[in-house]
Amino acid sequence: MKQYKDIFIDFDDTLYDTRGNAIIALAETFEFFSLGRYFDDPDFFYDNYWKTNLDLWTLYNKGEIDRQYLIVERFRRPLSMGKGLEDVTEEFCLEVSDKFLDFCSNKPGTVKGALELVTFLKGQGCHLHICSNGFHEIQYKKLRACGLYDYFDTVILSEDAGANKPSKKFFDYAFEKTGAKVDSTLMIGDNYVADIEGAMDAGLDTILYNRWDPNFVPPRKPTYVVNELEEIIKTLPLTHPIKGGE
Repeated sequence: MKQYKDIFIDFDDTLYDTRGNAIIALAETFEFFSLGRYFDDPDFFYDNYWKTNLDLWTLYNKGEIDRQYLIVERFRRPLSMGKGLEDVTEEFCLEVSDKFLDFCSNKPGTVKGALELVTFLKGQGCHLHICSNGFHEIQYKKLRACGLYDYFDTVILSEDAGANKPSKKFFDYAFEKTGAKVDSTLMIGDNYVADIEGAMDAGLDTILYNRWDPNFVPPRKPTYVVNELEEIIKTLPLTHPIKGGE
């Protein structure tokens, strides 16, 4: 039966509750800059931020925009909808972004079952590797803030790889950096395109953590689909038992 020695795991919204932590951080940012002066309803600002952020991260993951554009534009667009903020400068957007990321990176919240999962996998002798498109300095802060840093042998980030998931270049870099082999490596992630399709194209077995839409039907079938991280612990020993490392 197949044995996995190396586990590639997405970080944001797979292990780390990026959305939940960012909701808190965005409210703190709104308060810090007294944005209520410009927005009668904070939810109007929040909703536009989230829509813009999602759109821009989709483009970023495809390599169609760079980091600087994402950081500035995800705040410029929602801020420009405020009364008296029609002409939002790049300098102000960067100031808001820096404070937001500072608030975000200190939040400890993890996804339900994340600690149990990595503890289980380490206990089985697996080598664990973060595979993330997140920003370099922020990801390390978040890993330490949530207490997961010491569980990982390697942290693979798109800025170091020179390419984002789902690019083959990202996964080639991950194999080179970790020494993992395709036939004994498993990828776990919540983003079907970036995490799962990218890993399948690289020849990996995959687990889609179907966190967002229980009715989602993947166009290409992953090796496994789970709706909760705890299901991975229950599933793997029954099918692909994980044994010791090298």
